Amino acid sequence: MSHPYRPLHAPQLQRQLHIHSHNFREFAPSRRLASHVAAYWTVDFLPVPGNPGHRVIPDGCVDIIVDLLASSSRQAAYVVGLTTQVEVMQFTKARSVWGIRLYSESARTILKSPISTLAANRVFLEDLWGQEALDWVEKLLTAQSLPDRIEVVEQQLGQILAATEAPAPTLVYQSMQYIYEVKGNLSVTDLADKVNFSERHLRRAFELELGLSPKEMLGIVRFQSVLEELNSGDYFSLTDLALQHGYYDQSHFAGVFKRYYGLPLKRLTKQE
Repeated sequence: MSHPYRPLHAPQLQRQLHIHSHNFREFAPSRRLASHVAAYWTVDFLPVPGNPGHRVIPDGCVDIIVDLLASSSRQAAYVVGLTTQVEVMQFTKARSVWGIRLYSESARTILKSPISTLAANRVFLEDLWGQEALDWVEKLLTAQSLPDRIEVVEQQLGQILAATEAPAPTLVYQSMQYIYEVKGNLSVTDLADKVNFSERHLRRAFELELGLSPKEMLGIVRFQSVLEELNSGDYFSLTDLALQHGYYDQSHFAGVFKRYYGLPLKRLTKQE
């Protein structure tokens, strides 16, 4: 089953980032995992003069990250929780990493732990999966090709999901479906009405499960829907785009954009 939400990231939006010292690629999961996994991705990074760094922007997802240059499977894989502001990563040595971007409403089942316990911190996968993580990472590190690596990942995720009883849809899961459906353009009050719970109960559920508020998640998904339109160029003007997505005015729009992306809005527009 497909998923209605596919977040975008800086190298997909800024073509000038595709340089010899910063190679970012994304790969779609198989259909059987598409409702749980947003994408597989790789980054190869060389710390040379002129490399602007790897820009990480909020996307409402959780990532399993594996250091492909690690000498052993121990502490080579870690999980990063939900982020709420941009981070530009500069590395002092060459990096080659493999990532699995999980949808927030599916991450608990796969990680076997609530996302709220992660926050934006790194948690070693071994702490969540135990010996299973070390065995799996070893297979990833010794995979001979990209298709082999994807097969290792899909086999592991498939086994975890098959061994887990399908949980009843949680309040957070139901809320996220509404958020995706309207591209984040919804108030917390309206969202609470949609799921027939009080705002207080909704906020508590999000904090316990995801570690952030429903307002923050709405803002991130709305921001990502803006990026989608900026990327396609399918908009009349920035003012029109701002109003269409529920921002008060272009100034409010620009401020939110700077927080989440870290660059002035006009750097990504067709008016650049």
